[in-house]
Amino acid sequence: MHSIYSSSRHFSDNETPLIMGVLNVTPDSFSDGSRYNRVDLAKKHAVEMIESGVDIIDVGGESTRPGAADVSISDEIDRVVPVIAAINALGVAVSIDTSKPEVMIEAVNAGASMINDVRALQAEKALQTAANLQVPVCLMHMQGKPRTMQASPEYQNVVGEVTSFLQHRVEACENAGIARELICLDPGFGFGKTLQHNLLLLNQLEQLTALGFPLLVGMSRKSMLGEISGKPVEQRLAASLAVSHIAMQKGARIVRVHDVSETHDVRQVFMALKQIK
Repeated sequence: MHSIYSSSRHFSDNETPLIMGVLNVTPDSFSDGSRYNRVDLAKKHAVEMIESGVDIIDVGGESTRPGAADVSISDEIDRVVPVIAAINALGVAVSIDTSKPEVMIEAVNAGASMINDVRALQAEKALQTAANLQVPVCLMHMQGKPRTMQASPEYQNVVGEVTSFLQHRVEACENAGIARELICLDPGFGFGKTLQHNLLLLNQLEQLTALGFPLLVGMSRKSMLGEISGKPVEQRLAASLAVSHIAMQKGARIVRVHDVSETHDVRQVFMALKQIK
C-alpha cells in the first residue's frame, strides 16, 4: 500500500497543494464514462497522470452524477479492485471513491490508502469500517441523494450549513476512533447546490479551512462551470484551471481534477508566487 504519508507532500505539509486525479471506472460518469472501464485502459491513464505529476489517484466505480443508477456492491468491487491493484503496483497513492463499507474493505486490501466518501461515512457500518481500516478519510457534504440532489436545493446559509454538517461528521469520526490527522473535508461543490451556492462556497472557502482540517475541492468540469462559461463538459478546461487556482489561493490542500498535467502547471505558478519573499 502506498500511503499519502509516504512522500514529503502529505496532509501535514501545508505548503504544496496535492493533485488528486480522477479515474472513473464506470460506464456512465458525467465526464469520462466508459473511457477507462477496462484495467488496461485505466492503468494506462494512471501512468499518464503519474508522469504529469499526480499525487493521489481517486478510483470510483459508481457514478454520483445527478440521475445516476445505483450499482450493486459486487459490481462495484469487480470494477474497482483490479484497477486499484494494478495502479498500486505503480507506486502512487490510491484513493477509493465509495460510500459502501464492503467496497472500502476490499479496496484497502487491494492497496487503496484513502477513503473518499461523498456521503461522509453516513451509510450503515461505514463509520466503524473506516475506523477499523485506519486510513485517511475525506468527508463530503451533499444535500439529498445523487439521483435527486439537483432537483431544488435550498439553504438559509449555505456556508454555515455546510460548515456545521462537516463539524458534526468530524465529531462522529472522532467518537468512532478516527484520529483528527486522518480527516480531510470536502464542501461538495455541485452536490445538492445551485450555481449561487457553489460560488458562495468558493468565495468563502477560508471559513471551511478555518476548521483546521485539510480541504479537498472538486470542481473539475462540473456543470457550475458550464453555467458560467456556456460550454459543454469537454470544453471546460480553462474554467476548471481557474477554479483550481482560486481554491489553492484560498487554502485548499487537495484539488480533485481530470486534467492533471495542466493543473500541475497551475500549481507550479501558485508555488512560484508563494515562495517569493
